[in-house]
Amino acid sequence: MDTTAHGPEAATPASGPWPIRLTDVTVRYPNGVVGLRGVSLAIEAGEMVSVVGLSGSGKSTLVRTVNGLVPVTSGTVQVGPYRVDQLRGRRLRHVRGSIGMIFQGFNLADRASVYHNVLVGRFSHTPTWKTLLGLTSREDREMVMSALDSVGMLEKVWGRAGALSGGQKQRVAIARALSQEPQVMLADEPVASLDPPTAHAVMSDLRRVNTERDLTVLVNLHLMDLARQYTTRMIGLRDGELVYDGPASSATDADFEAIYGRPIQTRDTLGQ
Repeated sequence: MDTTAHGPEAATPASGPWPIRLTDVTVRYPNGVVGLRGVSLAIEAGEMVSVVGLSGSGKSTLVRTVNGLVPVTSGTVQVGPYRVDQLRGRRLRHVRGSIGMIFQGFNLADRASVYHNVLVGRFSHTPTWKTLLGLTSREDREMVMSALDSVGMLEKVWGRAGALSGGQKQRVAIARALSQEPQVMLADEPVASLDPPTAHAVMSDLRRVNTERDLTVLVNLHLMDLARQYTTRMIGLRDGELVYDGPASSATDADFEAIYGRPIQTRDTLGQ
């Protein structure tokens, strides 16, 4: 059966990291703004890729097409065995269970414990009736603890999420995504609100997730030094168009100026 056309009921998802392929993707928002213009790219399974560009360049739009948070106007989005652009409702929610998502604003419930925030990541693997009754399995509990341990947050497991620092909250958000047992990890400006040492720590966590857990990682960044240091490949967007696609470590200042459409400025690097 063709799983690309019929969603998660058609077949069991393949284990291991998933590739991502966008083919001639255009996104036009209801207000007429074009977020992406004919973008085509292929990300191999297990790659760690940064998407670099200024605010409004289309970075967030691109990442959010991968899990269907932003529908495409035209073109196709293939993630692992699924055509995400064709999925709706329950089938799309099912596939999102295999695509972890980390947001700039953390999206944690501040009044809830760290444990319960991370447990949310298990909901996609849990029957709805069990979720409503607050029933968890031993496997779920072990998965939560393992995810927190992997980002160095196990000692905070019973504390309130609202009492954490920004960097700690982002690590909890990574743990929540990891508890889904995803094949793909998306990060939308995960370090934009963090100080330099904490930003480096979070990026190190994402790189470790990529290598140790064998996940495909796609991360939005606007800081050139982080892209160079932590990702193997860089995609540059400008005004919704793909203007660079190559190794991150060898990207020159001229490449970044072409992506930004202006000379490099102090705010384009994280510093120390």
